Amino acid sequence: MNSKITPELGRAAMRALFETRSPLGPLKVMAQHVGRFFQIPLPGFRPYVVFGPEAARKVLVTERDKLLWRNTDPVTDLLGRGVLITDGEEHDRYRELMEPPLHPSNLSGYTQMMIGQTDRVTSQWKNGDTVDMLVESRKIALLIIMQTLFSKDVWKDLPRIWNPILKAIDFISPGAWIIWRNIPRFGFRKPLRELDDYLFEIINERRKTKETHQDLLQHLIDAGLTDKVIRDQMLTMMIAGHDTSTALLAWIFALLGQHPETHAHVVSEVNSKDRSPLLDHIIKESLRLYPPIHIGNRRVAENMEFAEGTVPAGERMFYSIYLTHRDPSVWENADDFCPERFAHGRKTPPMSYIPFGGGPRACIGAAFGQAEARIVMARLLQTFSFEPMNADKIHAHMGATLEPRPGVMMKVLRIPPNF
Repeated sequence: MNSKITPELGRAAMRALFETRSPLGPLKVMAQHVGRFFQIPLPGFRPYVVFGPEAARKVLVTERDKLLWRNTDPVTDLLGRGVLITDGEEHDRYRELMEPPLHPSNLSGYTQMMIGQTDRVTSQWKNGDTVDMLVESRKIALLIIMQTLFSKDVWKDLPRIWNPILKAIDFISPGAWIIWRNIPRFGFRKPLRELDDYLFEIINERRKTKETHQDLLQHLIDAGLTDKVIRDQMLTMMIAGHDTSTALLAWIFALLGQHPETHAHVVSEVNSKDRSPLLDHIIKESLRLYPPIHIGNRRVAENMEFAEGTVPAGERMFYSIYLTHRDPSVWENADDFCPERFAHGRKTPPMSYIPFGGGPRACIGAAFGQAEARIVMARLLQTFSFEPMNADKIHAHMGATLEPRPGVMMKVLRIPPNF
């Protein structure tokens, strides 16, 4: 199979890397020439890559028991026994404890809180300021997830936890450790310890208080879990729950900045309707083009057979949500921003649209994240006008999530009341 990755194809992949400033470029080149099944031919790093609806069905549903989520990489180092990286009964127990606070039936109770946290962040903006919506979206998402899951108002704590959180995200982002697992990694110990200290403080405060809460933290404490395991779940949800929302909100602004007609249309709609269908379609299309969790990383416990070849047991395998969402055999004009493709209740082939994964381990925050995006975006578009300042310079960056870099710069002007 590796013979398919010819020297010419390797050179084309390298050109794509320089042109796109992202490893996604080479992946697309290889997918276009080799198909839905290939192996990355790098020294010390030769994972198999699969994509497409059939591969997603095998990976997420029918043959998921042949795959292990727990890997020997920094995600495991950071999250310990977090629900994201445990398997079997241990995972099922944690998930059962963590689902209630994020159940769709609770979403309406979070609306005013989400609006309030959005207003808190934008209260710092001055008319005519240029703000980075990647940064501002992170502030909003952090405030919301911490209030929702831990009943913790972190507004005054943002200066304390901001750098430790960014360092935690950087710690698990792709880097040289992929090829050299034991590479020395300087500058992480202190901020990661500071983040741990902060989470253990929250746990300790809750154990001492006589107040009752119906949040995730209370569920974990009432279940009798140790402080360390509670910390693992808190950090997992803190990072996964805010970093994905950060990327989604930022990409929506990036795409609106690149498509002014759609931007104008959705602003008109959110100001004239209780709920904007176009905004819903924009959110879905943003998730299609730039899914925050763009790739799944698994270890193969048993041989897996695909139409195009076999992944042997013991190998690392990636299933690419990004490539699945841009598969031209499934999606018309796959690389184009076209929110209308989700209009009028149009259905997509099963397992071709998987921004939140699928099967029994689909993201437990999927409904919450989409509701959050609707509420926050509507509030921002109703309150401010946004003028893009670097729309033509944004590219996709493969971090812990798929982010728009170097940021999404917007000039903001507050819309007068009753405008």
